[in-house]
Amino acid sequence: MRALVISGGGSKGAFAGGVAQYLMEREKHNYDMFLGTSTGSLLVPHLAVNEIGKLYDIFTNVQQHDIFSISPFVQRKKGDREYVTIDFVNSLWQFIRRRRTFGESKALKRNIRRNFTQDEYSKIKKEKHDVVVTVSNLSMNRVEYKSINDCTYDEFCNWIWISCNYIPFMSLAKVNGYEYADGGLGSVIPIREAIIRGATEVDAIVLEAENLGKQKILGKNPFSLMISLFGHLLDQVERNDIIIGKLAARNRDVKLNLYYTPTSLTENSLIFSKRLMEKWWKEGYEYAEKRHDISTR
Repeated sequence: MRALVISGGGSKGAFAGGVAQYLMEREKHNYDMFLGTSTGSLLVPHLAVNEIGKLYDIFTNVQQHDIFSISPFVQRKKGDREYVTIDFVNSLWQFIRRRRTFGESKALKRNIRRNFTQDEYSKIKKEKHDVVVTVSNLSMNRVEYKSINDCTYDEFCNWIWISCNYIPFMSLAKVNGYEYADGGLGSVIPIREAIIRGATEVDAIVLEAENLGKQKILGKNPFSLMISLFGHLLDQVERNDIIIGKLAARNRDVKLNLYYTPTSLTENSLIFSKRLMEKWWKEGYEYAEKRHDISTR
């Protein structure tokens, strides 16, 4: 059984889309199972129904207002560099309302339901073994994996949304008395879970460079420093997930193919730029093509 696993990574998910497109269209990889965390959870349902063109349009056209109903960021541009700064008005308004997060992501929840249809949900349940998204149960301090086979359409759309909620910048969700957030807080790349669920070959797309090629620039104010700190912590979780995944693959004789980004794409994956995401999608496709060309020589 072949599985495709996609890590978290915000706007860098466009790179994963390019890699997946090459693997599915050119290499003809027919996946039985799809697993994703955060941005990966947005990608996997569309890949499961082979809607790559639709997925490209969705991902390369997404903007801040498609994600945030209350955005904690102001997106700015200086030359060719795009960056975000804190939106003091929105953040202050959240404090006044006694909210526990700097922003709200209810716009993303609406967009998930608009773009992932009931018919596509039914098609996946009929044709694929499983589609799984990762969430973090903060109340119980554990990672949970939500299978499409155990959920109604409404429930599964809700879990996809929850998997993407990168707190404290996005919404904190409550389900059955438990509080949930981004799956990446506990499992950035769920390779081991794919193997536990019966995968005999895993293609895992890791939205981070295998080796840090340059010194990271830390934030120049408390807000941007917090983003840098969270990124550092998630990098450690991701590395741990990969080590555990490699050990599980070795112990169960599973073929594991890892696809990293060739460089560090961005310091802030919460920037959604059409120009950058189109570029990253193309780079993902070309990277996978080049890698397979080398391996067949």
